[in-house]
Amino acid sequence: MIHVTEGAILSGHKQAMNLFELTFTLLALLASPGPTNALLAMAGAQGARGPALPLLVLAGYAAAVLPLALWGGPWLTELPALRHGLTLSAAVWVGLLAVRLWRADRFAITARVTPLQIVLTTAMNPKALVIGLVLLPAGPGLPLGLGLFAGLVLAISALWLRLGANLPHRARPLVNRGGAAWLGLLSVLLLGRVLWA
Repeated sequence: MIHVTEGAILSGHKQAMNLFELTFTLLALLASPGPTNALLAMAGAQGARGPALPLLVLAGYAAAVLPLALWGGPWLTELPALRHGLTLSAAVWVGLLAVRLWRADRFAITARVTPLQIVLTTAMNPKALVIGLVLLPAGPGLPLGLGLFAGLVLAISALWLRLGANLPHRARPLVNRGGAAWLGLLSVLLLGRVLWA
């Protein structure tokens, strides 16, 4: 899916999507495992509850998605290296998070997930590129698409928090190493997209 959408970005082609198609595509993309959802699951395992973190996820996405949806197409046309720079920044940030979590005590949840990590990780999440540059501009209207996007972000973020909270108690002490391994893999994959683009 990412490969196809990158081609659409570079070619400037925007294929119209109806509301059902946009909903399904956003749902599949936002619910899939990634750096933000990994941090949310870890935060849930650490006892985070309530709407605060989902709202921070929405703020992080909005900081990236809104400018991309409004002005991103012309930016990438004039500065094709911008996409690679954004992807590289995301790879470095996610890699640093992975190292920090890996170095924490594997038998205790000591590396707390912070609100700042949630916001920055979400703002640099590669999903924001696809959502802001391809999906929302191709939807039935930007205001409607943004409202749908906001609702889905809040609901899916809450589900990932709940997923972490429902981990078996004996599995929770290993959450740092598991989360670090997943984030490390994502960082390598993002770096590979830059190096072999």
